[in-house]
Amino acid sequence: MTEFCAKAFIAEMEVIMSGHSKFSNIKHKKEKNDAAKGKIFTILGREIAVAVKEGGPDPDNNGKLRDVIAKAKANNMPNDTIERGIKKAAGNMDAVNYEEVTYEGYGPNGTAIIVKALTDNKNRTASNVRNAFTKGSGSVGTQGCVSYMFDKKGQIIIDKEECEMEADDLMMIALDAGAEDFAEEEDSFEIITAPDDFSAVHTALEQEQIAMASAEVTMIPQTYVTLTDENDIRQLQRTLDLLDEDDDVQCVYHNWDE
Repeated sequence: MTEFCAKAFIAEMEVIMSGHSKFSNIKHKKEKNDAAKGKIFTILGREIAVAVKEGGPDPDNNGKLRDVIAKAKANNMPNDTIERGIKKAAGNMDAVNYEEVTYEGYGPNGTAIIVKALTDNKNRTASNVRNAFTKGSGSVGTQGCVSYMFDKKGQIIIDKEECEMEADDLMMIALDAGAEDFAEEEDSFEIITAPDDFSAVHTALEQEQIAMASAEVTMIPQTYVTLTDENDIRQLQRTLDLLDEDDDVQCVYHNWDE
């Protein structure tokens, strides 16, 4: 983007104040992860291994691995741990036998849930996921039943307290690198990219030494569902907790407005 175009874009663009505090959700998740750091590193280690097996150990030539590394760094995984994981996977690719599986379904009041897992036993994982939905009064649906309600996007969240840069300057860096959108919330900045542009934007921010609270290619709901019934909230939270406790589950996306 040229300087003229970028300035014109800024002049026309109104920085969005989002009603959904993604950063507060990320902080909550990180607090849980800090209490079980070993588990999140195990999850990331599996993602690294699968990415290496699919595309090789060089992140410059393996976009999927590059994205997983960005996610790992945002979760404070040490660089030497990341490098060891890559070398281990590259040296023993035959031992990487995880399959990627996706489940879609519904929680209380029609909330949409997508579950992504890496597993060496699809029957076990399917049973556990189905059990989590059932115990929360939900149901597993067919492939595609809710994914159309989400957009696959690169998403980077930056804690305002950890960022000394002015919002306009940060937005310029992100837009010049290929970001689609920049939003300012009370406590954070959110940068949205197309999946293919995520790495370039992440690298541009990394070169400016900007700390990122979260950085990953994710599924963003097009609309959110508000739950007012306490039982619905309790049931959905039960499903999410059970999925979070499952070692096979890598990530869970939903459209509940927490």
